[in-house]
Amino acid sequence: MEILAGIFAVLLVIGIVVVILVAIVGVQAYNSLARLRRRYQNAYAQIDVQLKRRHDLIPNLVETVKGYMAHERGTLEAVITARNAAVTATNQAASNPGDPQAMQQLGQAEAALTGTLGRLFALSEAYPDLKADKSMDQLMEELRSTENKIAFARQAFNDAVTVYNTKKDVFPSNLVASSFNFQEAQLLEESSPEVKEVPNVSF
Repeated sequence: MEILAGIFAVLLVIGIVVVILVAIVGVQAYNSLARLRRRYQNAYAQIDVQLKRRHDLIPNLVETVKGYMAHERGTLEAVITARNAAVTATNQAASNPGDPQAMQQLGQAEAALTGTLGRLFALSEAYPDLKADKSMDQLMEELRSTENKIAFARQAFNDAVTVYNTKKDVFPSNLVASSFNFQEAQLLEESSPEVKEVPNVSF
């Protein structure tokens, strides 16, 4: 009887130790996933800042170009329409960074904006006075700098998302991730070849 009580006590202690170890591993996995999720959300915030800066530059660009290219109204309106769509997509993505649908819409909207800016810059080559305009030159430099910052911020975001998704998929974190609804985060991919290059802003 005493032997059975001793065995039961040992099994009870082993069971308690196993439960404690499982709880510790689970808490560590949860905390790690939560930290990584915050990291990619913060990385997206850096993209958001640069996209908003890009979007804020575009109305000034259109106003500067408008005086020289009055008869190119369709192109100017296309730029503004694409800019507004990109602003909307940016706001939606900012509310839920990593969401697959939001990231896809953002990538498409930014690709469309880059395409319309490319057409605007191509048309502006035919206007020597515009090319010589100092404010246009300054806007181009700011836009070029912002495009570079967006590319770096996108890379940092995608790196953070990759680390998070990897952690979410490996054992034992995958058990915690599925239990606590840690969703797969979406990379911010370039939707078309147009967005892979900075718009041609050489004047």
